Amino acid sequence: MRDHASPIHPVRRRRLRSLNSGQEPWQLQDPSGTSQLLDLASNDYLGLSRHPDVLAAATDAMASDGVGAGGSRLITGTRPRHLELEAALGTWLNRDRVLLFPSGFQANIAALTALSNRQTTVLVDRLIHHSLLAGVRTSGARLQRFAHNDLQDLDQRLQRLKQATTPSVVVTESLFSMEGTSPDLKGMADLCAYHGAQLLVDEAHGLGVLGPGGRGLCHGLQKPVALVCGTFGKAFGSGGAFLAGNHTTMERLLQTSGAFRYTTALAPPLVAGARASLQLIQANPSWGSELSQRSERWRNALELQGWTKPTGQGPVLPLLVGEDQDALDLQQQLEQAGLLSVAIRPPTVPEGTARLRLVLRRDLPGGTLEQLLAALGSR
Repeated sequence: MRDHASPIHPVRRRRLRSLNSGQEPWQLQDPSGTSQLLDLASNDYLGLSRHPDVLAAATDAMASDGVGAGGSRLITGTRPRHLELEAALGTWLNRDRVLLFPSGFQANIAALTALSNRQTTVLVDRLIHHSLLAGVRTSGARLQRFAHNDLQDLDQRLQRLKQATTPSVVVTESLFSMEGTSPDLKGMADLCAYHGAQLLVDEAHGLGVLGPGGRGLCHGLQKPVALVCGTFGKAFGSGGAFLAGNHTTMERLLQTSGAFRYTTALAPPLVAGARASLQLIQANPSWGSELSQRSERWRNALELQGWTKPTGQGPVLPLLVGEDQDALDLQQQLEQAGLLSVAIRPPTVPEGTARLRLVLRRDLPGGTLEQLLAALGSR
């Protein structure tokens, strides 16, 4: 049987790379132990994946409830800790109800299939995450893309759909993970309310970092925000995801969502770890704003050294390079200086915009910026 898939150019071929944890939470190393790398690549924004409180909570849950849940939420998989975390998140985010999912990919598919069908048109930001596009395809809805964070383009498209009396759903992210940018969510919500569209916001990279107390950019927005998606694998340092919304939408998800019903429940240690992280974030509401302030200092320093100033306000700083090989070469240059930042290439980003994705962590040691600037050199 012949393989008709297009061949992958060597510079685009991905390879799995194994990295061990270093002695410090912000450190990674090759399995050989010869290379210690300072982590400027992962999404552990607050450094919670190895925080003592999070590790202790996960360990206790594993000892009492086991490693896995052993069943789906509707059979034997629900533990009291699942319900406690859902209730705590609902209160923190000021949403009626929350449901946990094993992954953000599953949560986004569940969200799109709950809000749209074959009669619906879903308008997505052109740079939306792949999991959201997969959700649109699964729902059978018609897809339209609007220009990145462009409210004028979105307004025009919503107006045409309104005139055609076509049900519509708008999908965006609060922090785009490869751009570092955020939309004007208040303006977008106002547009959706005016045109009668529902709004789905993926807060995967925003929660814990952006908004008041790290509660995301959706905090304070109600209608027409139909669902908020969040994950625990980024700032929370754990794993799994959730959807938050009103009673009606969440009950519909519970009763009809295959992505929720037909999967083993989120593992108890991950639930406990996420709950401990939430408590830490609540107890330290300035963590996110302090990280954003540090990120701005990094942006300004990179610009002063001749690099294009990375866009956005949060801890994701895309350093645009252009050609794939140039980005790979720069990645290697940083590794030789003891810094890990991975080259991001098409199709993850548009053609001609290969980049290094620099990520700040709250626990990075002093002098990291100076080390980075020395390794990069002038542009």
